[in-house]
Amino acid sequence: MRFTTNSTRPRVRFRHKAVAGVTTLFLPLATLVALGGPADAAPDAAPEATATYAKTQDWGNGFEGKWTIKNTGTTTLSSWNVQWDFPSDTKVTSAWDATVTNSGTRWTAKNLGWNGTLAPGASVSFGFNGTGPGAPSKCTLNGGSCDGGSVPGDNPPSAPGTPTASGITDTGVKLDWKAATDDKGVKNYDVLRDGAKVATVTGTSYTDSGLTAGTDYSYSVQARDTADQTGPASDAVKVRTTGGGGPDPEPGDKVKLGYFTEWGVYQRNYHAKNIATSGSAGKITHINYSFGNVQGGKCTMGDSYAAIDKAYTADQSVDGVADTWDQPLRGNFNQLRKLKAKYPNIKILWSFGGWTWSGGFTDAMKNPAAFAKSCHDLVEDPRWADVFDGIDLDWEYPNACGLSCDTSGPAVFKNMMQAFRNEFGSKNLVTAAITADGSNGGKIDAADYGGASQYADWYNVMTYDFFGAWAAKGPTAPHSPLTSYPGIPQDGFNSADAIAKLKAKGVPSAKLLLGIGFYGRGWTGVTQKEPGGTATGPAPGAYEQGIEDYKILKNSCPSNGTIAGTAYAHCGTNWWSYDTPATVKSKMAWAKDQKLGGAFFWEFSGDTANGELVSAINDGLK
Repeated sequence: MRFTTNSTRPRVRFRHKAVAGVTTLFLPLATLVALGGPADAAPDAAPEATATYAKTQDWGNGFEGKWTIKNTGTTTLSSWNVQWDFPSDTKVTSAWDATVTNSGTRWTAKNLGWNGTLAPGASVSFGFNGTGPGAPSKCTLNGGSCDGGSVPGDNPPSAPGTPTASGITDTGVKLDWKAATDDKGVKNYDVLRDGAKVATVTGTSYTDSGLTAGTDYSYSVQARDTADQTGPASDAVKVRTTGGGGPDPEPGDKVKLGYFTEWGVYQRNYHAKNIATSGSAGKITHINYSFGNVQGGKCTMGDSYAAIDKAYTADQSVDGVADTWDQPLRGNFNQLRKLKAKYPNIKILWSFGGWTWSGGFTDAMKNPAAFAKSCHDLVEDPRWADVFDGIDLDWEYPNACGLSCDTSGPAVFKNMMQAFRNEFGSKNLVTAAITADGSNGGKIDAADYGGASQYADWYNVMTYDFFGAWAAKGPTAPHSPLTSYPGIPQDGFNSADAIAKLKAKGVPSAKLLLGIGFYGRGWTGVTQKEPGGTATGPAPGAYEQGIEDYKILKNSCPSNGTIAGTAYAHCGTNWWSYDTPATVKSKMAWAKDQKLGGAFFWEFSGDTANGELVSAINDGLK
């Protein structure tokens, strides 16, 4: 469930093409054109590279175009940026294998995360669908001409910083961004909404208005210098206006789910009984029991002793009755059975995988039906079938890298969820814990989470562990920011961007749960109170360096600041970020405003003995 780094992300190739609703015979055009023009792109010119254009299909009222970038030099090309002009009556309507934006008649295509590096002699193509009769002109590649020559003169400005969104209402949003740089000076900025210019401003902020309630928008910014050259557009920020979409679900419909760890019964001494004595059992709706393993193409039990054999004394047991030596089921499963009997509102899912045991998913998905059947047989074993109400799949990460890497392709996650829904049927819950990497070309982009959502009851979006002391020297940053903020180390690493991207991919809001970590992440050797400071390494923790339970941090290092909807604390030379009851309640208000299905947390044992954080989730979702 918990991941420890976001630094390794393989990129996945996506190709999205509009279907032309015509019966005209498609005839590819053979002519390739290489177009030269004035410098109008990124300043890192690559004179030993070319960009050639071909119109590959034409169906009368539209066409398909393709650009091919080739490294004709002797050194590796690390990125590419192609710009060209179209006549005003010619436009790009959809694109694949590149990020394509425009400012008026000037079009810009930037590489995705996976296809920017080109070795000498290598080439890569991207394509698009368009309308209109025009051909491209004034082409530049990384600031040089597309025929491989150099273009003298003034360099265009750099890309501005990714906008940050604030003050979101039903009809408006305020945008701020870091200034672009230019050798002669920046004149102004074009603000792009969904790729189209909506304003030109001289400063580094803009308030957009007249928007539609409950609607998703994408904003980027493009700088113009004093020579009227435009630079590359910034990365985009996703925004959803408030309101719209009908009435909120009834409070009772909100999922309030906690992870109960199998190994917590040992060193942490946390048992099913603690869920009851803390008062949390009456405030939650679901428990995910973690983790079962995935190995040999099958679901298998994790620690069978803890799960079904550990004997409980009367004082440890949920109902005050001790286990006997000859009873057919003991351990966590029997205690959870007793908890359900006492709190019949609770449903329990068995979660499989997690950070450590995700490596087996790739092999298992070679036969999805057999994999799903093995899991169903284990979950529905007659000895404990009454304990579980479904299954949770925690694959970190499909078609991306976690502790191990998967390269099965973007369809693999959808195929898995479909197989499990077919096997478990409509009466059992089928859920998944998924990445919250909302960066461009990141892990959300690697798999078809939108297509798979039709088979899932909900997704547990792991909106925590964005930053931590695996970056031993810092910069310090909150591990669970709700929103972006100026200076955030990685764009897209925040809850709002992740949720917005998943919605944009077609996942219904009601099938998204916001994740809360019941722990903090921290550094030591820190002198700066605010985020962004340097460090010497991970702060000490009770069980692991760089991480500590909320129940300890609330007293040992109380929060003394907030940023991006979460809290942080600077105590001596240690710096921690974690959620408090106050920040949890504010996050729940945001989740309700976004019409999410509820919230979940990792995990019970990090809370106080009286369940402060669970209470905050419950109160915040009312």
